[in-house]
Amino acid sequence: MPLCGKRIRASQVFDSASTKGIWRVQLSHGAPVRFARFDDSCLVASAGLVPVMALAQRAGLVETAGALLTVPGSAGSAGAKVASLVAGMVAGADSISDMGLLRHGAMSRLFAGARAPSTLGTFLRAFRFGHVRQLDAVAARVLAGLTELSPMFAGADHEITYLDVDDTVRATYGYAKQGAGYGYTGVKGLNALLATASIRGVSAAPVIVATRLRKGSVHSARGAARLVADAITSTHRAGVTGMLVLRGDSAYYTREVIAAARRHSVAFSITARKNTAVTAAIASIPEDAWTTIRYPRAVFDEQLQQWISDAEVAEIPFTAFGSRGKKHAVTARLIVRRVRDANPEHVQVSAQGELFRVWRHHAVFTNSPLPMLDAEADHRRHAIIEQVIADLKAGPLAHLPSGSFAANSAWLVLATIAYNLLRATGALASTIHARATTATLRAQLINVAARVVRSSRRTRLRLPTNWPWAGAWQRLFTAATGPPTPA
Repeated sequence: MPLCGKRIRASQVFDSASTKGIWRVQLSHGAPVRFARFDDSCLVASAGLVPVMALAQRAGLVETAGALLTVPGSAGSAGAKVASLVAGMVAGADSISDMGLLRHGAMSRLFAGARAPSTLGTFLRAFRFGHVRQLDAVAARVLAGLTELSPMFAGADHEITYLDVDDTVRATYGYAKQGAGYGYTGVKGLNALLATASIRGVSAAPVIVATRLRKGSVHSARGAARLVADAITSTHRAGVTGMLVLRGDSAYYTREVIAAARRHSVAFSITARKNTAVTAAIASIPEDAWTTIRYPRAVFDEQLQQWISDAEVAEIPFTAFGSRGKKHAVTARLIVRRVRDANPEHVQVSAQGELFRVWRHHAVFTNSPLPMLDAEADHRRHAIIEQVIADLKAGPLAHLPSGSFAANSAWLVLATIAYNLLRATGALASTIHARATTATLRAQLINVAARVVRSSRRTRLRLPTNWPWAGAWQRLFTAATGPPTPA
């Protein structure tokens, strides 16, 4: 194989104060780079888009978007525009102008129909609320297609699938953003409500099953019941037939959210808001009902054969929303975790030490069939949705690029499709990539430089030698496009 010049080499430099070697990478002395030019029309910077978009095409992205979307001015091209936006987001685009990365080098030889950023911006600004709901339907159907092609939901039939709901505020700047306002965080922006699905005991990352963009000034539970219903429908459409459990924090401790779960025969595990009824129920728990749990910094006592911890758990039957009448009352379990209060303002001490223990209580209202300790521990894993939010904000949700609220709503749904597509990509590549962040997937599988060559009427990709993740990339490529054609 011809060489492209001398490789960058590592030289060892020894610290005069120690014997430890410090390795560094430095430019080659034999052939230093003195000139650069953007003139190679056979190169692409994101070769990983080839298997990823092949996977999206097999999942029905282009056909479904073309059939369901009725955005004005996009007759016959809605599928290509949606695919262009999703491909740009997969490659790392977080604004409309970044979509220009689809039109460099030999990309036109690999992909047909990539639209210009100006065309894609016009397409997004033509969206209205009804078109966003059509795009929601596209996202649900594409997710169902991806689950058939990848093991994202492997084990969902015999394990519990958790639906986590939470919201986040995406900061905006200037005065041109429709719907921007100050919410509970004190940050001016727009509010994104999300629902994710993850399988108990499986280390794969969650997928997004429903999203909704809201005004920045709304409270967290606004429209949550409708989103929960959509999330349950999308999860069932994706082929999940096992038990579902809805998890949420105290912002979603509302009759409407729990009623939406019960209508679809879905269990719930919601952090109970501290009100008079909850406080009274906690106070009624007898002292001998508390069970010590293995908590951070817990120590196992060999003599007593138990964990010595500052956390204990108990449960009691509880009826919520009783003030709304028997018709709206819900009876289930109130699982309470209490931890020692280390705040000196709340702890009474004397010269001999603490007079009596002061506890902080965290209550969970649930009808989960799991044992008490398992149900409480699983509820604390609700925080996994924060990783999904962080992934979105580190990618396409770094900005809400338009002044139009509907365009930004469509952008959020497209970011969801791109996220789920990357999750399917990771699941096909390796078990490590199945739980990796989307930034890692982009760096290792998507943004790989390649040369496009053609011989014997066949197009081939020439990728870098010694690429550390070549095996995972090849597994993805084979799964997405099929085995290579024999010579």
